Amino acid sequence: QLQLVESGGGLVQPGGSLRLSCTASGRTLDYYAIGWFRQAPGKEREGVSCVTSSGGATNYADSVKGRFTISRDNAQNTVYLQMNSLKPEDTAVYYCAAWAYYQCVTGWESGYDYRGQGTQVTVSS
Repeated sequence: QLQLVESGGGLVQPGGSLRLSCTASGRTLDYYAIGWFRQAPGKEREGVSCVTSSGGATNYADSVKGRFTISRDNAQNTVYLQMNSLKPEDTAVYYCAAWAYYQCVTGWESGYDYRGQGTQVTVSS
């Protein structure tokens, strides 16, 4: 069974940066597309980003394009989300997610096969 554990969340001022990590256990990530979702209180879950199993292609929500970068290190079984120019509206619990497929499927923003427990990101002055 694939298990995902996020880390790297915290409190940051607007305009600041954070890097989230997602480390997998139980299975190698080599054959999974991996992504990040977020959910703020009172708001719907949002698909933030997805990266293919090889790391060769990425997708981003319009709300984070140009500010967030997803990457992966399959040798370390870890995926990262570099978040720059953070805004208060980025405040949410961020979840790492995985799909049992090598590509970011059409509609990846709508769901996932596996998910971690989440890490809180708070952007506030």
